[in-house]
Amino acid sequence: MSAPVIAPPEVPGRTPFRRGPVSLVWRPRTVVVVVVGLALLLLAVALNVGRGEYPISIGEVLATLFGGGDPGQQFIVLELRLPRSLTGLLVGGALGVAGAIMQAIARNPLASPDIIGITWGAGAAAVSVVVLGGAALGGSLAAVGLPVAALVGGLVSAVVIYGLAWRKGIQGYRLVLVGIGINAILVALVNWMLIVAQVYEAARATVWINGSLNARGWEHVVPVGIALVVLVPAAIVLSFVMGGLQFGDDTASGLGIRVNRARTWLLLVAVGLAAVATASAGPIAFVALVAPQIAQRLVGSPRPPIVASLVLGAALTVFSDLVARTAFGGAELPVGVITAVLGAPYLLYLLVRQGREARA
Repeated sequence: MSAPVIAPPEVPGRTPFRRGPVSLVWRPRTVVVVVVGLALLLLAVALNVGRGEYPISIGEVLATLFGGGDPGQQFIVLELRLPRSLTGLLVGGALGVAGAIMQAIARNPLASPDIIGITWGAGAAAVSVVVLGGAALGGSLAAVGLPVAALVGGLVSAVVIYGLAWRKGIQGYRLVLVGIGINAILVALVNWMLIVAQVYEAARATVWINGSLNARGWEHVVPVGIALVVLVPAAIVLSFVMGGLQFGDDTASGLGIRVNRARTWLLLVAVGLAAVATASAGPIAFVALVAPQIAQRLVGSPRPPIVASLVLGAALTVFSDLVARTAFGGAELPVGVITAVLGAPYLLYLLVRQGREARA
C-alpha cells in the first residue's frame, strides 16, 4: 500500500498551479503589479507621442494606435513619434530584465550593468565604431557595426569582470567592486576617444553616451525588439534556477542546479539585453539599477522579478523621455540625464543601507 501524498503547505499570496507536468506558482500580487505597470506604460506612450509642435490628445493617439485617426495624425503618430517611444519602451524593458538578472546572480542590489561596467563595455566598443569607424569609412561602419560592436564589448567586459571577481565562487561585493574599477577604466577610455576624435564624431558620440532617444526610427526599434523576443523568454525560463542561486553555490549545487552553467547562460542573456539596449539608445543610466528594486518591493519577492522589472523599466524610460522632451521649454535633454537624476538618490540610499547592514 503506497503512502499517502501530503500536499505542501500553501504560502499566503502564492497559489500552486498544476496542469500535468507543468507546475507553477500563481502570485496575484505580481499580476496586479504587472497589469498596473502596463496601464502606466500605455499612458506614458500616449502622452509622449501626443506632445510636440503639433499636439495630439491622448484619446486621438490611442485611436490612431488602434487603427483610427485621419491621415495626418497617422503619419505623425506612426512614422514620426511612435518609433521613439517604442525604442524607449524596448530599451527600458531590456535594461530592467538585465538588471534583475545581474542582481540575482550577484545577490547584491548594486550589481546592475551600468554600475559594474557591462553597459560601458558596450558603450566603449560602440563609441570606437562611431569615432574611429565613422572617421575612416564615412559612417558606413558606424551604421552597420554599432550593435555588433556593442554586443562584443559588453561580452568582453562581462568576461573580464567575472574572471577577476571569481574566487571559488562569486560574492556580491567583490563583483561590484571589480565592476566599478573596470567601469572607471572604460569611462576613461571613452573620454580619451572623444578627445582624439574629429569634432563631428565627438559631438555625435557625446550625445549618444548620455543616453538619447532623439531621432529614433523604426530601424532602431527592430534590433532591440528582436533581442527581447529571443532573450526575454530565455530569461523567464532560466529564472526558475535564479531562486536556487540566491542561496549560494554550495546550496544551489545541493539542490541539483548546475551552478556554473546556469550562471553562464543567465550572464549571456543579461549582457545581450544590456548591449543591444546600449547600441540602440546609448548607456541610459540607472534604469537597470532602479527598476528591478522597485519591482521586487512592489511584488514582495525575495529576488527581482523578470516580467515586472521589464514593465517598470519600460515605463520609467518612457516617462523620463517625456520629462526630457517637455519639462524644459525648447531645450530637449537626453533621456539619460533624467534617469540619472532619478536614479542617483536611490543609489545613495542603497549604499547607505548596505553599509548599515554590514555594520549590524
